Amino acid sequence: MNSTARAWLMALCIGGGMAAAPGLACAGVGVGIDINIAPPAPRVEVVPPPRVGYVWAPGYWAYQERGHVWIPGRWVVERRGYHWVPDHWEQRGPRWHHERGHWER
Repeated sequence: MNSTARAWLMALCIGGGMAAAPGLACAGVGVGIDINIAPPAPRVEVVPPPRVGYVWAPGYWAYQERGHVWIPGRWVVERRGYHWVPDHWEQRGPRWHHERGHWER
């Protein structure tokens, strides 16, 4: 193969990879869980004493494979000007949707 053909082949490989990169960067964003099974009542957690620079994110029920699993509360690094919205379940018709915890202004 001559040098011109190699250069064209290299350019096509690089160009094809660059064209595919934006699509790969978005994979898996916005995945939600909708199920027909209502989550159990929240567990009572003892909230530890406050930590400077952190906000307590309470525990919640997550759905994994065949049932709900309790995820214990945790400390989340504080974001000034925002408040933490905890993980929660919303009923939408006959189905339940898990809304992940997130920061809001």
